[in-house]
Amino acid sequence: MSGRPPRLPLALTMGEPAGIGGDITVKAWQRRGEGLAPFFVIDDPERLRRLAARIAPTLRVAEIDAPEQAIAAFPEALPVLPEPLPVPATPGRPDPANSATVIAAIERAVALARAGRAAAVVTNPIHKKCLYDAGFRHPGHTEHLAALVGEGARPVMMLVCRSLRVVPVTVHLALRDAVDALSTDNIVHCGEVAAAALEREFGIAAPKLAVAGLNPHAGEQGSLGREEIDIIAPAVERLEAAGIAVTGPAPADTLFHEHARSAYDAVICMYHDQALIPLKTIDIDRGVNVTLGLPFVRTSPDHGTALGIAGTGAAREDSLLAALATAADMARRRALDG
Repeated sequence: MSGRPPRLPLALTMGEPAGIGGDITVKAWQRRGEGLAPFFVIDDPERLRRLAARIAPTLRVAEIDAPEQAIAAFPEALPVLPEPLPVPATPGRPDPANSATVIAAIERAVALARAGRAAAVVTNPIHKKCLYDAGFRHPGHTEHLAALVGEGARPVMMLVCRSLRVVPVTVHLALRDAVDALSTDNIVHCGEVAAAALEREFGIAAPKLAVAGLNPHAGEQGSLGREEIDIIAPAVERLEAAGIAVTGPAPADTLFHEHARSAYDAVICMYHDQALIPLKTIDIDRGVNVTLGLPFVRTSPDHGTALGIAGTGAAREDSLLAALATAADMARRRALDG
């Protein structure tokens, strides 16, 4: 991690308690000597103690009453702000009875960040099906965070790895529905939010965007589809008129090789897999999900709950470490920006 650690600790949520969130939290804390910013986790202390006994016997859990205690505790113990589970978690077996607590941990982290008591929110992976079974009605974290912020919030998802940043305009939709949902206004919104975040929170003075086409060969001047002509090119023109350096629409199959990546700071992609396939191919272990356009910084590992290896210690903590480092850097730059 670059620069000084933030003045406040990061708030880390438990995620799905039957998944690998606890495993990677414990393993990330064990690497605190590598310049990791202090964090506390909102979780069930007894769950983490049981987990540590299996995969990290020397780890000590420190229950804290307030985030302000986390920085002092962090060097010697994993700071935990208690959020007890009603049902003991069994690795690999999500229980909808615990879903309300999973959601409460997210909402508590957001409240602490908005109150200026946590530098940023970092979320461990959730199990959406389990939450849906318990009545959760948001497609995912991003939409839930937008609802917590309130009316008018239009957050944007950015995926980040060491050599690529991508922004999907449409996210958790079937491909057929994603094409129907694509609009000039949505592309412009994603481009404007991404450009502002690249400057304010990533420290890029004059960010450059590339915009991907939707169809093969970016539509071949309309012979393979008119979305580039009717929807995407007008968005590029509006972004240029707003003073943003932008190119496109460009064929997606030539946008992500090493030489092409040197020409831009982020790619605005038209649908989920157009963005995530290249990022995960380039750096599947250290991808970070960043939510832009919120009044607080939020990041997450770019992977799921991995129920099959939960509780074994086999899960890699690299993506969580990258999410924590990214959150700390973004929060520091946002604080400097005022």
